[in-house]
This record gives sequence, structure tokens and C-alpha cells, in this order.
Amino acid sequence: MLTLIPKYFIVYKFLNSLFLGLSVGAIFTLYTPLEPSIYSLGGIFLALAMLLVAQLYYYILNIRWFFRISLFVELVLLLAIIIFMLYEYTYQTALLMYIGYQVTFVFGSYLIRTETLLLKTDTLLSKIDSAKQLGYLVGMALSYLFYELLSHQNITQNKEQIYLLHYLLVVLEVMIILSILKSFKTVED
Repeated sequence: MLTLIPKYFIVYKFLNSLFLGLSVGAIFTLYTPLEPSIYSLGGIFLALAMLLVAQLYYYILNIRWFFRISLFVELVLLLAIIIFMLYEYTYQTALLMYIGYQVTFVFGSYLIRTETLLLKTDTLLSKIDSAKQLGYLVGMALSYLFYELLSHQNITQNKEQIYLLHYLLVVLEVMIILSILKSFKTVED
């Protein structure tokens, strides 16, 4: 049986939100080649997929699936980052990044609901939400400082800045995956 280790899970939530804070501004540049109709199709896919996930709650609202889906989401993000870093920035890479992020969003509501059910105590939920907000704020501040540092180095092209940011994001994503693995422990019944 799996059990959640709160102190590591709090670290995971902080790092996860740090990633969001660092990467949120990059989305506008990453998706530039995509036409607006893609967002409509993506939204339809997202709504239908979230509807499907909600129908599976009876089976997946447990710690085992929570761990698996959390890890899956982070592995998808890592793969998307690696694809972006390895291949030239084109319409296809922008589309792959968009699809990757949409796949992770499919599980957003599920992850939040399951997290609340598993953590149960208001004290622990408060610590988790505080870690998430702190991670997001630190990520946004680091993002700002990163772009300012690049500008002072005469690296002013958005694409180049975003590409360089992804070196930080890949390291951070590996740390996130490791923190997920530490957040869950198998115990004997």
C-alpha cells in the first residue's frame, strides 16, 4: 500500500509551482506559430478529456492512481521540454508543446480533488497551498530576474530567451519528478 510523506509532498508542490512561475511567461512565445483555431480545438479536447477523467473518479480517486497520474503528468512535461530543446522551433514543435501542456491540464481538477481527499487536515492543506503560492511567487520573480539578466547580456530575442530558460526548466522538472518519487512510500499492510 502507498502512503504519502507530507514533508516531501510539500517540497514537490513548491517545486511544481516554481516551475509554473518560471514558465508561465514562456507560453506566449512558445505558442506564437499556432493559429487561434488550435486553441478552440484544444479547449474542446480538454473539456471532453476532463469529462472522461471525471467519469473515472470511482476508480482513480485513490493514492495509487494519484501517484501514477502525478508522475505521468510530470513525465509528459519533461518530454515536452526535451522535444523543445532538441528540435528547431517550428509550428510542429509549438504544436507538440501545446498538446503536451493540454494533456497535463486534463488531470488538473482530478489532482486537486484527490490531493484534498488524501491530505484531509486543514493544517496540511494550508501548508500545501502556502508552499504552492510561495513557489509561484519565487518562480515569477526568478523568471523576471532571468530575463533581465539575459537582456543585460544582449540576449533580447524572445525565442532565444525562452530556449535558454528551458535549461532551467529541464533541471527543475527532474527535481520535481524526484520529489514525487520521495513523496510516496510503499508500506506493508
